[in-house]
Amino acid sequence: MRNRIFENKTSDNHILAICIGLVYLWFGLLKFFPGKSPAEQLAQETIALLTFDLIPNSISIILLAIWEVLVAALLITYRWKKLALNLAITHIILTFTPLIMLSQKSFVSAPIQPTLLGQYIIKNVLFIGVLLVLYRRVQNPKKED
Repeated sequence: MRNRIFENKTSDNHILAICIGLVYLWFGLLKFFPGKSPAEQLAQETIALLTFDLIPNSISIILLAIWEVLVAALLITYRWKKLALNLAITHIILTFTPLIMLSQKSFVSAPIQPTLLGQYIIKNVLFIGVLLVLYRRVQNPKKED
């Protein structure tokens, strides 16, 4: 007998949201502890470039941690879906900026050979795909795929 949770599109959406949310939670929580996130320095440098150094690094990483944990909480609980997805999609798009703005840290040989940090960013292609599918489903809940 099949489990009904896997036969329901709403449940499928929630499972995807929970999975993405757990990754956001894990990575977001690490940023509250200096030196624990492998992306801390890259995030601080990127935020400094995007904000023209208006936000100190110690503040920017905490703001990013808060953003990521908020996205996680919204995705895991599947509350305020549009807000959660808008925040997540905005965040995930911004994660690609180091590929251009900090290409020397993202690639050994651009655009063919990414560094480990570049690979860390490029894996977000999967995240954006899942987030866009969820967003489309939230926008058109009655439409079948």
